Order: sequence, then structure tokens, then C-alpha cells
Amino acid sequence: MSILEELKWRGLVADCTDEAELAKKISAPITLYCGFDPTADSLHVGNLVPLLALRRFQLLGHFPIAVAGGATGSIGDPSGKTQERQLLTQEVLDRNIASVKVQLARLLDFETKQNPARLVDNASWTKDVLFLDFLREIGKYFSVNQMVAKESVRARMEDRETGISYTEFSYMLLQAFDFMVLARDANCELQIGGSDQWGNITAGTDLCRKKLAKTVYGLTLPLITNADGTKFGKTEAGAIWLDPKRTSVYRFYQFWINVDDRDAVRYLKYFTFLSSEEIEALEKKHAENPGTRQAHKALAKFVTDMIHGEAATQEAIRASEILFGGDLKGIAESTFNEIVGEVPTKQIEKQKFNDAGIPLVELLVEAGLCPSKGQARKDIEGGGVNINNVRETNLQRAVTANDLLFDRHLLLRKGKKNYAVVTAK
Repeated sequence: MSILEELKWRGLVADCTDEAELAKKISAPITLYCGFDPTADSLHVGNLVPLLALRRFQLLGHFPIAVAGGATGSIGDPSGKTQERQLLTQEVLDRNIASVKVQLARLLDFETKQNPARLVDNASWTKDVLFLDFLREIGKYFSVNQMVAKESVRARMEDRETGISYTEFSYMLLQAFDFMVLARDANCELQIGGSDQWGNITAGTDLCRKKLAKTVYGLTLPLITNADGTKFGKTEAGAIWLDPKRTSVYRFYQFWINVDDRDAVRYLKYFTFLSSEEIEALEKKHAENPGTRQAHKALAKFVTDMIHGEAATQEAIRASEILFGGDLKGIAESTFNEIVGEVPTKQIEKQKFNDAGIPLVELLVEAGLCPSKGQARKDIEGGGVNINNVRETNLQRAVTANDLLFDRHLLLRKGKKNYAVVTAK
């Protein structure tokens, strides 16, 4: 299966400038690139499709280049945006690029001798270009009429309230300049990106043809939406980031576990390197018994392994099991800490746990699991209360320092899903 055939099977081809000729071209290894603007100090799951596509090309022998937008990121891409982006300082851009480099190393192979990936910063070839020189050497190849017709520009111009600044209007020229420089200096023949980048990519193919008399290609991948039409990668808590300091490994894993049943198999194609046979087998199991969530579990494990490593994934899985009543025996503190903050947490003075301790009836009220002591007694008698996932039916039960996990935490549960972490301070 060629790379184009694989991308098509996975549903990852939106548009291509000349698919028939590109298919011939990639019969031998070529150099391709994908750009990302360092607008944050971490990539998010929405960045994964094009970056994983780079990896798919690399696995089949091609030479991928990831372009960090130190220059374009300082301007701001209007594509898909209804408002002007906030301009970032050079210090922030540099810090963001340094952070993202670490994440890219998990997605691309920079060490292989055969076809190593490269990471470059487009600021390296734009910082010394003079404004007048850029207008004379690059700007003259662009028709304002054509630029205005591009979707990313047209949509903003139709909004009289917001409009588009000259700064963002110029973004297309800078991205096209990137393609021209890479085509000239690195023999780069293909640019890939999300479908919202089509206008910018075709501007680059046109510039290479006019300026270098060279044919290069553009390929866009679909922008991912959930089955219910909502934007992929967004939750009530915000974006799902690859940096565990922004999105915990537990929450990252849970994001994939909780995707809509209608999306599970589709996302296996988009976000994993599992073979067609493996995915088809999971699809069959998913269709026969979606309740086992085997497709979801395979998806969550693969992506979390890829981004955070197998050890972190196992901790996230264990933490997930805990919140479904799993045994806490032998649990590592780091694993337990994954769920602290994911459920309501109540701090209580540690001295209350000394000696005879604090009555469970009273603790359930303080932790917010029961509205009153009377209700707490009913819940205990009914067998619905658990201390560290062990059922407790004794109304006289007191919670002491001996019950604290790691000498500081206590996990309380009422019913199947109502959890609270008590932290002794």
C-alpha cells in the first residue's frame, strides 16, 4: 500500500493539487514538510493528524521536515479564526518552540540514519530579509485579487466588525515563502496540512512554479470533528494538550476512552499506526458488543503510549480502574495523584484523624458526599459507602490516621460514581 493509498483508507485525504502526478512522484522517497506555529508552549490533540501524517510518510521512507513558525507565529494565521490573534513576543515564541521540540521527538524519528526527520525554524530564513526586498522579490508574484478570494481571507473580509489586518493578510505570503525556500534549499516537493491551510499551501505551490519554475505539490488532511458536530479536542475544561502539566495523563487517557461510540473506529484510523487488519478486527468487536469498549481502550492505550510512554499509560489505566471501584492495594502514590484533582477534594486538619479519629458519618458530610448526618447513616446502612474502595456498613466506624493513604489521602465513595478525596493537612 502506497502512502496515498494508506491515507485514503484512513480517511485522511481532503484535497490534493495534482493527485495523479503526486502518486507517481512518491513512488520514490521525497522530502515533505508540515508547519506549526508555536502559539502555545504545547501541542494539542488537534495538531496530531498532520504531524502523524509526517510520521506515516517517514515510516515509508520519505524525508519529513517539521517547520516551527518562529516567523509566521509572530504574525498569526487568519485561517479558521474569526478574531485577530494576539501577537506574541519573541521571548514567548522561543520558549514555546523549545517546549514543542520535546513533544515532536515522540512523534518523529530524528535519530534514524536512513531518513531522519528535521526540525527547522522559518525565522532562520526570514529574519534577515528586508521588507522592500521581500515586496520586490516575493510580493510581485501575488495578485491581491487571488488573495482576497482565498477562503481564510474572504471569510474575515465579509465580517465588517472584525475584518482582517494587513499583518494577518500578509501571512499567506510568508507561508508561501517558506515553501519556496524549502523547495530551493532542501528539494522539498510536498507540503501537508489541515484543510484550512489549502489557500496558504496553493499560494506556495504557485510561488514555486513562478519563482523557481519548479512543480511542487500540496496535500491537505481533513479537519476533525466529532460525530455530534462539535470541534475535536475541545472539552468543557478546554483543549486537550500533549504536555502533562497542562492536561494530566489520566485526563488525556480519559479523553480517548470517552470518545463517542460513533467515533472510536474512525479515530483508530486517524490517530494510530495499527494495521487495517487490526483495526477491522476491533471494528468487528465494537459492532458486536460496543459495551466492552475494546475499540476505545485500544485507541486510548495507543495514543497515550505514544505521547506519554507505556509506564504513564499504565498509571492512567490503574487510576481509571480505581474510579470504577478497583482495589487500591499496592497502588503507587504517583498513580493515586492522577485522580486527585479529577474528583472533588476536601482538606481537613490532620489532627482530627489522631487517636479515636473522626466519625465516618461526620466525615461524609464534611467531604460533601452527604447533605446531613441522617442521610449519611442511611447511605452507610444501605451499603453505599466505601472507604478507599472498601465497603463500610458500620455506623460506629471512625476514620483514623491508619486509614490514610500515603499518610495524607483518603478516597471516599458513595454509590457508584460519587467520589471525594479527603486530604489531611
